[in-house]
Amino acid sequence: MSSSARWSLAALVVVVALVVAIWPRGDDSQVATYDGRFGSGRITTNSEGTDSDALAALRSRANLAPCPAPAVALDPSFDSVLSGISLDCMADGSRVDLAAALAGKPALLNLWAYWCGPCAEELPYLQQFSDRVGDAVTVLTVHTDPNESSALSRLVDYAVTLPGVQDGDGRVQAAVGAPAVLPVSVLIRSDGTVAKILPQPFDSVDEIAAVVEENLGVAT
Repeated sequence: MSSSARWSLAALVVVVALVVAIWPRGDDSQVATYDGRFGSGRITTNSEGTDSDALAALRSRANLAPCPAPAVALDPSFDSVLSGISLDCMADGSRVDLAAALAGKPALLNLWAYWCGPCAEELPYLQQFSDRVGDAVTVLTVHTDPNESSALSRLVDYAVTLPGVQDGDGRVQAAVGAPAVLPVSVLIRSDGTVAKILPQPFDSVDEIAAVVEENLGVAT
């Protein structure tokens, strides 16, 4: 085969590969992978339809704590990393303005998904920490998969009733600049700035308490 023929064949192979790469697959879901300390998996971002009555029944069964509400009106100059993000509260479906709801108090946001094994291991520790710290720190879970019904079912299994928001599009993860892994815990100062991003699961309540004291200055 001549040199020109070989180059033509190579160019044809490249074109075919590009066509295959961009050709529609008949599935409009988008997939992001994660690689955590104890496992790996994927996040699907296709929308999941759930019957409203069934979702309401799951919310009642989960009996989650209410999502935090703004204590005071925000000063116009307040600039949180979460400004502009409103999500559904998993307890009752109401909308939560995260910047306003978390303003004025340190917060621990835990990004998780129902299919994440390490998340299942650490969520009960977060519940215990929240029970210990009381009102000094807001502990809020952020479910980062569209399937809210599966998340509620998992929380029932874990006996976790922490307040949580539904974030199927991963808006919080993008806003704080967290890596594409799960679980991720984000420590937010009372002024809305990020104190620490921890892309790994916690192994104990004491570990959580130590990290919060070091980065948020709240001792328990």
